[in-house]
Amino acid sequence: MSTLGDLLKADIALHGPLSVEDYMARALGDPVHGYYIKQDPFGASGDFTTVPEISQMFGEMIGLCLADHWMRAGAPKAFVLCECGPGRGTLMADIWRATKIVPGFHEAARIVLVETSPVLRSQQLETLGKVGARAWHVGAFADVPDGPLWLVANEFFDALPLRQFVKTETGWHARLVGLDETGALAFGLAPDPDPALTQDAPLGSVLEIMTAGLVFMQALAQRIASQGGLALLIDYGHSESGLGDTLQAVRAHRFVDVLHEPGDCDLTAHVDFAALARVARQSHAAVFGPATQGEFLRLLGIEARAQRLQQRARDAAEVESALARLTDMSPRGMGALFKVLGIGQRGGPVPAGLGEVS
Repeated sequence: MSTLGDLLKADIALHGPLSVEDYMARALGDPVHGYYIKQDPFGASGDFTTVPEISQMFGEMIGLCLADHWMRAGAPKAFVLCECGPGRGTLMADIWRATKIVPGFHEAARIVLVETSPVLRSQQLETLGKVGARAWHVGAFADVPDGPLWLVANEFFDALPLRQFVKTETGWHARLVGLDETGALAFGLAPDPDPALTQDAPLGSVLEIMTAGLVFMQALAQRIASQGGLALLIDYGHSESGLGDTLQAVRAHRFVDVLHEPGDCDLTAHVDFAALARVARQSHAAVFGPATQGEFLRLLGIEARAQRLQQRARDAAEVESALARLTDMSPRGMGALFKVLGIGQRGGPVPAGLGEVS
């Protein structure tokens, strides 16, 4: 068992079981032993590969979408260009490089990165320095400076802690992480049902509520509604709310047990885009999409960009392979599984690639 695993078992033995939400929060964000605090999880030598690491084309399309929206929103002379969970800084570096052709965009932008990991903060500054970009770090979205905001959050919401409930004959019981008879971490249920949950469902159904994600969305949507700008949220998930256990753990590019070595494995769950959209509308923001990633990128012109890259690339087949992977619309393909949700100001321009406001 990992060091954090031993600490969690001791805490549970002393204080009782943890909610799934608290378990995720500790496993990913513990100040000393949390997964995102102590290591670089990205790339071939890490535990998973994010979309920006596949090809520069992804970041270029995102950058041009943001810059186009900025221009059509009146090109404010000072704005915040923000990324939540920037990884190694690859996406923001590609955004910055692609937008150098947009008059006034770089001069008006202040790059702010929402990041808690000291390891990743250092890598992000190094990556952005290579493209001549200067960035500032904050530890929470609440610390992002005021002003019009153009923001991207790629594979960010999937790692925010959530709550799980299981339907039994007596109602919806919170799923907990406790100890089995051998002292190992194990799932169980709260003894009493949650009276606030009354929806009908088959016995054994699992309901996930994105508690942290919905709170984050409310703050983000209120900020955009009052100060202007656009947020692009890209993640894997479903367009309609539903039931099911989507919590998963990954280590070394392989799925492992969710309770295996907490702090040493990535934990994620599918994003409920319908729930995020509802909160955004309730916060008086405009909602665009969600669209599939494949559709979004094609509407932005990624196929034409791939053709231009192939003309001067050493390995044209590599460009073609990256394009196919990013836009694959098969049932398990990245183009279909990943969705893009836009959050804007009511009455503002419709972002390219996302269609009409809702």
